Amino acid sequence: MTPEPTEHASTSSTAEPVNRNGGGVFIALGTIGGAIIGGMMGQPSAGLLAGLALGALIAVLMWWRGR
Repeated sequence: MTPEPTEHASTSSTAEPVNRNGGGVFIALGTIGGAIIGGMMGQPSAGLLAGLALGALIAVLMWWRGR
C-alpha cells in the first residue's frame, strides 16, 4: 500500500510572499563603521551612536519601501 498524499497546512503557500531585503546589515555595518570613524576622531561612543542611528534609518527606509 502506498500512503495517501497529505496536504500540510502551510502558511507559505497561502500567505503573501515574504520580502527579505536584509536591512539589518546596515545596522551592523553602521554601528561598526561609526565606532571606527568616531574612534579616529576621538569620540568612539558618539560615532557608534551616530552609525547606529544612520544604519537603523537606512534599514527602516528599506522596510518602508518594501511594504
